[in-house]
Amino acid sequence: MTSTNGLSTFLIQTHSHTPNGLRRLPTLSPPCRHRGGDGLQKAKFFATYTSSYSTEDQHIRSEERAWTHWRKLKQPKLIVAPMYEGSELPFRMLCRKYGAEAAYTPMLHSRCFAESKKYRSKEFSTCKEDRPLFVQFCGNDPDILLEVAYRVESYCDYVDINLGCPQRIARSGNYGAFLMDDLPLVKSLVKKLATNLTVPVSCKIRLFPLLQDTINYVKMLEDSGCSLIAVHGRTRNERTQQRANWDAIKTVKNSVKIPVLANGNIRHMDDVENCLEVTGADGVMSAEALLDNPALFAGFRSGDWVVDGDDGFENGGVDRGSLVVEYLKLCEKYPVKWGIIVSHVYGMLGKWFEVHPDVRDDFNKEKELSFEYIYSMVDRLRGRGVQFPLYVKKSRL
Repeated sequence: MTSTNGLSTFLIQTHSHTPNGLRRLPTLSPPCRHRGGDGLQKAKFFATYTSSYSTEDQHIRSEERAWTHWRKLKQPKLIVAPMYEGSELPFRMLCRKYGAEAAYTPMLHSRCFAESKKYRSKEFSTCKEDRPLFVQFCGNDPDILLEVAYRVESYCDYVDINLGCPQRIARSGNYGAFLMDDLPLVKSLVKKLATNLTVPVSCKIRLFPLLQDTINYVKMLEDSGCSLIAVHGRTRNERTQQRANWDAIKTVKNSVKIPVLANGNIRHMDDVENCLEVTGADGVMSAEALLDNPALFAGFRSGDWVVDGDDGFENGGVDRGSLVVEYLKLCEKYPVKWGIIVSHVYGMLGKWFEVHPDVRDDFNKEKELSFEYIYSMVDRLRGRGVQFPLYVKKSRL
């Protein structure tokens, strides 16, 4: 345990106080990508799952434990989704300030986490205010996954298995959504954690092209000991430009007896309300929309989602510059790589950079980044007179 500016921060290994000089924007490929898979062969996919060990009594006990834990956490509905090098501690804390009730860590590579102190130090940190927290791992070796889960279980509320990453690196490493081709292996991963950890296991998944396959999948996860399922409402071949299938998420919710979270097309609070109503899910997750607007869950929305001339909204008194400043102050407390900081600055100031590309170009050219430089850049943008406020619905008197 270390103390940072008076706040207790729990680290697997202590961060260096000064972020490194990385200027490259983070990619979606996790470290240790040269390792490829963990040496396990894919098994032939089977479309129909039949539980071979569960009984009605076991189902009831598992269901009760899942819901008891969820209620203990006050049943959070507004959740920061896992984003590789995007849902790190400072950003999670910013989102929590603006309404997020729970959050996921970025995806952590289980083998790298097990083998490298440096990786643990750079990629995972938390603090006592960072709860409820899901710590997400990718991997395909049950023993390694259990080893790393043991390391974090006292710092989190769920250990999450990434079964949804669709990127090419996940294909080559045989993890994420590509484990959908090996259901016996998925079952072994979930069961290994569920029978050994003191903290519940959750799984974040994508849809199969055939709905019945998805139903069989989630029932298998539930029978194997999974206590919560987060459903990204797209298949592994679909991208964010394609609308998420909320009806399929509703079917998942109706097929299992444990908490279910919905992921996809959550851009503002109207989407949250509509998604909860359509799917019946116990909570919603947002990713890309939060990168643009970390205050989403507090009811703020960008001008993109306010119709011109609509008098139902008003300036909420918060703009993107304000959020950047708040984020940077959190980064000073909880240091992260400069590449992550740069990526978030681009996410929040993108509209301003479109109007003032010269400021963006100067930012790109700056070789010695500092917090002071970015603070001054925000002041410079504000001095140009073009504002991009965030809006809130007018209160009804």
